[in-house]
Amino acid sequence: MRFTSVAIAAALTLVTVSTALHGQKRDDQIDARSTALLTEGEAAAKAGDLDSAADTLETALAVDPRNRAAFVALGDVTHKRGMPGKAIRLYREALNLDPNDIAALRGEGEALVARGAVEQAKADLAKIRRLCANACPEASALTAAIAKGPPATALASKTENEAHAATSAE
Repeated sequence: MRFTSVAIAAALTLVTVSTALHGQKRDDQIDARSTALLTEGEAAAKAGDLDSAADTLETALAVDPRNRAAFVALGDVTHKRGMPGKAIRLYREALNLDPNDIAALRGEGEALVARGAVEQAKADLAKIRRLCANACPEASALTAAIAKGPPATALASKTENEAHAATSAE
């Protein structure tokens, strides 16, 4: 009698853990239609058709929202379209699926630099360097973006925000 409650608790824990693990798909279990749409979207992006690429990649995510590579590719397209804030959100969706996704960390870091958040981008660079045993292209790309610095518009808006905050505080 004393062991019944313990056995029930253990069984419920086992069922909960196995269900949670079963619900997460590995990259090789992504829906084939989503993978095909990802390939099509990447081709459109390389051809310079960013609108079509974004539409196709959004469709890939609608087919299978666990397609981390589609989040990264859509983040890249969104960043190229001049929307780094939205790109950061997309990269973070990919990082929610795999916190060690080097491509998502690189993309997020570049978008953060575009928004003027260089210190946060440096944190992403540090994580990439920890994950890469040898020098990797993602680390080089993010290092170059950090060295280049944020665009003048990001610096101007950051200065305006700081001035507004200082005026409000007075």
